[in-house]
Amino acid sequence: MKDGPNIVAIAALIGDHARAEVLTALMSGMALTATELAEIAGVTRQTISSHMTKLLEAGLVAVEAQGRHRYFRLANEDVAQLLESLMNVAFRSGAVRLRSSPREPALRKARVCYDHLAGELGVLVYEQLLQAGCLTIGEQGMALTLHGRQAVQGLGIDAESLKSGHRPLCRHCLDWSERRHHLAGVLGAVLLRQFEALGWAKRQNGSRVMAFSASGEQSLRCWLASLPAEVPEMV
Repeated sequence: MKDGPNIVAIAALIGDHARAEVLTALMSGMALTATELAEIAGVTRQTISSHMTKLLEAGLVAVEAQGRHRYFRLANEDVAQLLESLMNVAFRSGAVRLRSSPREPALRKARVCYDHLAGELGVLVYEQLLQAGCLTIGEQGMALTLHGRQAVQGLGIDAESLKSGHRPLCRHCLDWSERRHHLAGVLGAVLLRQFEALGWAKRQNGSRVMAFSASGEQSLRCWLASLPAEVPEMV
Protein backbone atom coordinates (compact mmCIF):
# COMPACT_ATOMS: atom_id res chain seq x y z
CA MET A 1 0.00 0.00 0.00
CA LYS A 2 1.43 3.38 -1.01
CA ASP A 3 0.31 5.88 1.61
CA GLY A 4 1.47 9.43 2.39
CA PRO A 5 3.56 11.89 0.41
CA ASN A 6 6.15 10.61 -2.04
CA ILE A 7 9.62 11.35 -0.68
CA VAL A 8 11.53 10.06 -3.72
CA ALA A 9 11.80 13.39 -5.55
CA ILE A 10 12.92 15.34 -2.46
CA ALA A 11 15.38 12.63 -1.46
CA ALA A 12 16.87 12.64 -4.96
CA LEU A 13 17.27 16.41 -4.90
CA ILE A 14 19.06 16.42 -1.55
CA GLY A 15 21.11 13.33 -2.46
CA ASP A 16 22.96 15.06 -5.29
CA HIS A 17 26.47 16.01 -4.14
CA ALA A 18 26.45 19.60 -5.42
CA ARG A 19 22.94 20.33 -4.11
CA ALA A 20 23.81 18.78 -0.74
CA GLU A 21 26.80 21.13 -0.47
CA VAL A 22 24.57 24.09 -1.36
CA LEU A 23 21.93 23.21 1.23
CA THR A 24 24.56 22.63 3.90
CA ALA A 25 26.09 26.04 3.19
CA LEU A 26 22.68 27.68 3.48
CA MET A 27 22.27 26.15 6.96
CA SER A 28 24.37 29.13 8.11
CA GLY A 29 21.25 31.26 7.72
CA MET A 30 23.08 33.59 5.33
CA ALA A 31 21.74 34.44 1.89
CA LEU A 32 24.26 33.57 -0.83
CA THR A 33 24.50 34.34 -4.54
CA ALA A 34 24.65 31.72 -7.28
CA THR A 35 28.32 32.60 -7.84
CA GLU A 36 29.14 31.95 -4.17
CA LEU A 37 27.17 28.70 -4.19
CA ALA A 38 28.85 27.54 -7.40
CA GLU A 39 32.25 27.98 -5.74
CA ILE A 40 31.10 26.09 -2.65
CA ALA A 41 29.65 23.22 -4.71
CA GLY A 42 32.62 23.12 -7.11
CA VAL A 43 30.49 23.51 -10.25
CA THR A 44 30.10 26.08 -13.03
CA ARG A 45 27.66 29.01 -13.00
CA GLN A 46 25.55 27.30 -15.64
CA THR A 47 25.36 24.09 -13.62
CA ILE A 48 24.52 25.85 -10.35
CA SER A 49 21.71 27.72 -12.12
CA SER A 50 20.13 24.39 -13.05
CA HIS A 51 20.53 23.08 -9.49
CA MET A 52 18.99 26.19 -7.93
CA THR A 53 16.01 26.06 -10.29
CA LYS A 54 15.27 22.52 -9.13
CA LEU A 55 15.63 23.45 -5.45
CA LEU A 56 13.35 26.47 -5.93
CA GLU A 57 10.68 24.41 -7.69
CA ALA A 58 10.76 21.88 -4.84
CA GLY A 59 10.35 24.61 -2.21
CA LEU A 60 13.64 23.80 -0.52
CA VAL A 61 15.13 27.26 -1.08
CA ALA A 62 13.80 30.78 -1.57
CA VAL A 63 15.30 33.62 -3.59
CA GLU A 64 15.32 37.39 -3.18
CA ALA A 65 16.42 39.86 -5.82
CA GLN A 66 18.44 42.91 -4.85
CA GLY A 67 19.63 45.01 -7.73
CA ARG A 68 21.33 42.76 -10.26
CA HIS A 69 21.94 40.02 -7.72
CA ARG A 70 19.75 37.15 -6.59
CA TYR A 71 20.27 35.83 -3.08
CA PHE A 72 19.32 32.30 -2.09
CA ARG A 73 18.45 31.03 1.37
CA LEU A 74 16.69 28.00 2.85
CA ALA A 75 12.94 28.20 2.35
CA ASN A 76 12.04 27.81 6.02
CA GLU A 77 12.88 26.23 9.36
CA ASP A 78 11.28 22.92 8.36
CA VAL A 79 13.91 22.46 5.65
CA ALA A 80 16.67 23.28 8.15
CA GLN A 81 15.27 20.73 10.62
CA LEU A 82 15.19 18.10 7.87
CA LEU A 83 18.84 18.76 6.98
CA GLU A 84 19.99 18.72 10.62
CA SER A 85 18.19 15.39 11.08
CA LEU A 86 19.88 13.96 7.99
CA MET A 87 23.26 15.10 9.33
CA ASN A 88 22.51 13.30 12.58
CA VAL A 89 21.65 10.07 10.75
CA ALA A 90 24.75 10.40 8.55
CA PHE A 91 26.98 11.00 11.57
CA ARG A 92 25.46 8.08 13.47
CA SER A 93 25.91 5.73 10.51
CA GLY A 94 29.55 6.72 10.04
CA ALA A 95 29.02 8.71 6.83
CA VAL A 96 31.59 11.37 7.70
CA ARG A 97 33.92 13.32 5.45
CA LEU A 98 37.22 11.58 4.72
CA ARG A 99 39.13 14.72 5.59
CA SER A 100 37.81 16.82 8.44
CA SER A 101 37.80 20.58 8.11
CA PRO A 102 40.13 22.57 10.40
CA ARG A 103 36.95 24.21 11.64
CA GLU A 104 35.45 20.91 12.80
CA PRO A 105 36.19 21.35 16.56
CA ALA A 106 34.80 24.91 16.51
CA LEU A 107 31.75 23.69 14.55
CA ARG A 108 31.02 21.12 17.24
CA LYS A 109 31.51 23.71 19.99
CA ALA A 110 28.99 26.25 18.67
CA ARG A 111 27.44 26.74 15.25
CA VAL A 112 24.43 28.27 13.55
CA CYS A 113 21.61 25.88 12.71
CA TYR A 114 19.55 28.06 10.34
CA ASP A 115 18.93 30.86 12.86
CA HIS A 116 19.52 29.29 16.28
CA LEU A 117 22.48 28.01 18.28
CA ALA A 118 23.63 24.41 17.91
CA GLY A 119 26.61 22.40 19.07
CA GLU A 120 27.88 21.90 22.61
CA LEU A 121 26.84 25.36 23.80
CA GLY A 122 23.46 25.15 22.06
CA VAL A 123 22.71 21.89 23.88
CA LEU A 124 23.88 23.44 27.15
CA VAL A 125 21.44 26.37 26.77
CA TYR A 126 18.51 24.06 26.06
CA GLU A 127 19.23 21.64 28.89
CA GLN A 128 19.83 24.38 31.47
CA LEU A 129 16.62 26.22 30.54
CA LEU A 130 14.68 22.98 30.81
CA GLN A 131 16.27 22.03 34.13
CA ALA A 132 15.59 25.50 35.58
CA GLY A 133 11.88 25.25 34.71
CA CYS A 134 12.09 27.96 32.04
CA LEU A 135 10.69 25.48 29.53
CA THR A 136 8.09 22.81 29.98
CA ILE A 137 7.10 19.91 27.73
CA GLY A 138 3.50 18.73 27.69
CA GLU A 139 0.87 17.24 25.41
CA GLN A 140 0.72 20.48 23.41
CA GLY A 141 4.48 20.47 22.89
CA MET A 142 7.07 22.77 24.41
CA ALA A 143 6.15 26.04 26.10
CA LEU A 144 7.94 28.94 27.76
CA THR A 145 6.97 29.33 31.41
CA LEU A 146 6.46 32.55 33.35
CA HIS A 147 9.79 31.84 35.02
CA GLY A 148 11.28 31.50 31.52
CA ARG A 149 9.91 34.87 30.40
CA GLN A 150 11.50 36.50 33.43
CA ALA A 151 14.80 34.76 32.66
CA VAL A 152 15.01 36.02 29.07
CA GLN A 153 13.88 39.50 30.12
CA GLY A 154 16.82 39.48 32.54
CA LEU A 155 19.03 38.93 29.51
CA GLY A 156 17.64 42.11 27.94
CA ILE A 157 15.09 40.51 25.60
CA ASP A 158 11.76 42.26 25.14
CA ALA A 159 9.03 39.73 25.93
CA GLU A 160 6.90 41.21 23.13
CA SER A 161 9.50 40.03 20.61
CA LEU A 162 8.64 36.46 21.54
CA LYS A 163 5.29 36.49 19.75
CA SER A 164 5.55 33.46 17.51
CA GLY A 165 2.85 33.92 14.85
CA HIS A 166 2.71 30.76 12.76
CA ARG A 167 6.16 29.60 13.86
CA PRO A 168 6.54 27.58 17.09
CA LEU A 169 7.72 29.72 19.99
CA CYS A 170 10.09 26.99 21.13
CA ARG A 171 10.85 23.45 20.11
CA HIS A 172 13.80 21.13 20.31
CA CYS A 173 16.02 20.14 17.41
CA LEU A 174 18.22 17.02 17.47
CA ASP A 175 21.86 18.09 17.37
CA TRP A 176 23.97 15.97 15.02
CA SER A 177 27.28 16.44 16.81
CA GLU A 178 26.04 16.18 20.42
CA ARG A 179 23.30 13.61 19.76
CA ARG A 180 21.11 15.56 22.17
CA HIS A 181 18.68 18.42 21.64
CA HIS A 182 19.26 22.13 21.21
CA LEU A 183 16.66 24.91 21.26
CA ALA A 184 14.98 26.04 18.03
CA GLY A 185 11.87 28.09 17.18
CA VAL A 186 11.36 31.79 17.78
CA LEU A 187 12.98 31.67 21.21
CA GLY A 188 16.08 29.94 19.87
CA ALA A 189 16.45 32.57 17.15
CA VAL A 190 15.94 35.51 19.54
CA LEU A 191 18.45 34.12 22.03
CA LEU A 192 21.12 33.71 19.35
CA ARG A 193 20.59 37.29 18.15
CA GLN A 194 20.92 38.49 21.75
CA PHE A 195 24.14 36.57 22.30
CA GLU A 196 25.53 38.38 19.26
CA ALA A 197 24.15 41.76 20.35
CA LEU A 198 25.77 41.38 23.77
CA GLY A 199 29.10 40.71 22.06
CA TRP A 200 29.38 37.21 23.49
CA ALA A 201 29.70 35.55 20.10
CA LYS A 202 30.33 36.37 16.46
CA ARG A 203 29.64 34.43 13.28
CA GLN A 204 32.73 33.48 11.31
CA ASN A 205 32.57 34.56 7.68
CA GLY A 206 31.94 31.74 5.23
CA SER A 207 31.19 29.24 7.97
CA ARG A 208 28.45 28.04 10.30
CA VAL A 209 30.84 28.48 13.22
CA MET A 210 29.60 30.76 16.00
CA ALA A 211 32.75 31.86 17.81
CA PHE A 212 32.27 32.70 21.49
CA SER A 213 35.00 34.76 23.10
CA ALA A 214 36.38 33.44 26.40
CA SER A 215 34.54 36.18 28.29
CA GLY A 216 31.42 35.62 26.18
CA GLU A 217 31.28 31.93 26.99
CA GLN A 218 31.86 32.72 30.65
CA SER A 219 28.99 35.24 30.58
CA LEU A 220 26.72 32.68 28.94
CA ARG A 221 27.54 30.03 31.53
CA CYS A 222 27.10 32.54 34.38
CA TRP A 223 23.66 33.54 33.06
CA LEU A 224 22.59 29.90 32.85
CA ALA A 225 23.99 29.13 36.31
CA SER A 226 22.04 32.06 37.75
CA LEU A 227 18.70 30.53 36.74
CA PRO A 228 17.19 29.07 39.91
CA ALA A 229 15.13 25.94 39.51
CA GLU A 230 11.43 26.66 39.88
CA VAL A 231 8.20 24.72 39.44
CA PRO A 232 7.15 25.59 35.86
CA GLU A 233 3.99 27.60 35.35
CA MET A 234 2.77 27.82 31.76
CA VAL A 235 1.84 31.20 30.24
